Amino acid sequence: MYYIIFGLLYLVSLLPFFILYGIADILFVLIYFVAGYRKEVVLENLRNSFPGKPEKELRIIARKFYRNFIDNWIETIKLLSISKKALNKRISGNLDIFKELHASGRSVQVNLGHFFNWEIMTLYTGINQPYTFLTVYLPQSSNVADKLLMYIRGRWGNPLLPATQMAKAIIPWRKKQHLLALGADQSPPNGTDAYWLYFMHQPAAFVKGPEKFARIQKVPVVMMTTSRPRRGHYHFDYFLLAEDPAALPDGELIRRYAAHLSRNIEQHPELYLWSHRRWKLKWQPGYKNQWVGLEEPPLKGEFVP
Repeated sequence: MYYIIFGLLYLVSLLPFFILYGIADILFVLIYFVAGYRKEVVLENLRNSFPGKPEKELRIIARKFYRNFIDNWIETIKLLSISKKALNKRISGNLDIFKELHASGRSVQVNLGHFFNWEIMTLYTGINQPYTFLTVYLPQSSNVADKLLMYIRGRWGNPLLPATQMAKAIIPWRKKQHLLALGADQSPPNGTDAYWLYFMHQPAAFVKGPEKFARIQKVPVVMMTTSRPRRGHYHFDYFLLAEDPAALPDGELIRRYAAHLSRNIEQHPELYLWSHRRWKLKWQPGYKNQWVGLEEPPLKGEFVP
């Protein structure tokens, strides 16, 4: 089954972008207007994240999000066959920080967020800076989808490390210079083993792994901002988030990360993954010891206007 689906999608990927985006426009109508895929989740997330925006503006953002959401997956199919030259014509970025850190002899960790198009970002960054780009991924429940994404993410030599076996998978790389890319904005499995702080006006739980790992490895942490100047073109700006994470107070790295992530979302809300149930874990007073926000923890689950 995998080879049949791979073959069909590969043939689709050979189509020029203008045809692929035509297909995306048709899918937008079906998914947004007909199926209404997770529309209530998207709108609820937007309402809670932008309490001062009128409903009309939130619905405009939602429509733009769905267009980008569908483009994201159409563009990901294109990555099955796109050349490095063609990718670099469409994507730009400021990756100077990687050259500086690599010259110092250190490895580096990149804390990422779920902005479109993260699959393009992975391939583009992997071939345009001096590090070996290690991508941490969460295995998919579908075997076919898992194999497809692994092929795309690793087709230009990026080693893939399964998040479920991270401690073991990183061992061969510990004494080699590398760039480790981690998704740091996911909701953790539970609220007790998490950092809690306000994120987009709501109490939010963050996984502890990215901060803990940076402290243990004693590597600088880099982050990026994402923009989409026009359809099919992205720009990624990387910057230093923390030179020495181990020297920071507990929770400071995640505070910085959440603050920068929020600013990028506020600048380009249509590029963030609103269909994800990011705030599904609700704050409870029993999590008080996990609170790392600078504000007082909420009494229940109230929002910050």
